[in-house]
Amino acid sequence: MTDVAATLDARGLNCPLPILKAKKEINKIGSGEVLKIIATDPGSVKDFEAFTKQTGHDLLESSESGGEFTFLIKKS
Repeated sequence: MTDVAATLDARGLNCPLPILKAKKEINKIGSGEVLKIIATDPGSVKDFEAFTKQTGHDLLESSESGGEFTFLIKKS
């Protein structure tokens, strides 16, 4: 189990809000810490893949269950 430093509830938000809120939250945690994001926007899967490639953060996990998408991003 990965230790999560912060959790962002982005359920009900559509692009680009989950990414924008994730940028703010990831700035609040330390390098090497993990941000958990829960979203309902199906487009967030590709958005967070692109976000982590552009920023250099690690996308540790991306999963879907019952229409909710969960992402674990480790801050670089």
